[in-house]
Amino acid sequence: MRPQKLIPAVALAAGLTIPMAVAAQPAGATAKSSTCRVEVEYLDLINVDESDGTDEVRIDLAGYFYPSNYVAMQAGDRAYSGNFANPTTTIGTTGYANFSIREVTPPVVGSGTNLGSINAQGSTCATLSTGQVAHIYKYISGTDDTWYSYYFRLVMTGL
Repeated sequence: MRPQKLIPAVALAAGLTIPMAVAAQPAGATAKSSTCRVEVEYLDLINVDESDGTDEVRIDLAGYFYPSNYVAMQAGDRAYSGNFANPTTTIGTTGYANFSIREVTPPVVGSGTNLGSINAQGSTCATLSTGQVAHIYKYISGTDDTWYSYYFRLVMTGL
C-alpha cells in the first residue's frame, strides 16, 4: 500500500478523523486557493479623453471610489495601485470583481463618467494555488470628449 493511502487507512482504523483535503493531498502538492486577493497593478493612459490634455481619474470598485480625490494623468503616464489608494478586494472561486475607470470633472469630484471596466473572474482564482499570482489586463478605448485609450492591469493572488 502506498504511504499516501496508508496514513488515512491507519487513522481510520484507529478511529481518528482526518479532513479529506489533508488526506487527499499528495506529498509536495500545493493547495488550490478558495479565495484570491485582487488589486490594481497599474493603469497606463495612452490617449487622453479630455480635450485639455489631462484626465482626472478614479477607480470604482464595488461602489467605492479610489482615491478620495483623483489622479491627474496625461498621455504616456502610468499610475500604480498606490496612486489610487490601493483599491483591493477578495473574491472566491465563483463570481467576479469589477474595476472601472472613471473620468471626473473637478472641482466637484463625484462618480464621473465610466470609460471602461475590467473583471477579475472567480474562475481564474480557482486555477491558482496559494501564493500563486495571475495578471489580468485589458486594453480599454472609446470616445467621450475625444478618443481615449488605457491599458489596465490587475494582479490576482491565491490565498
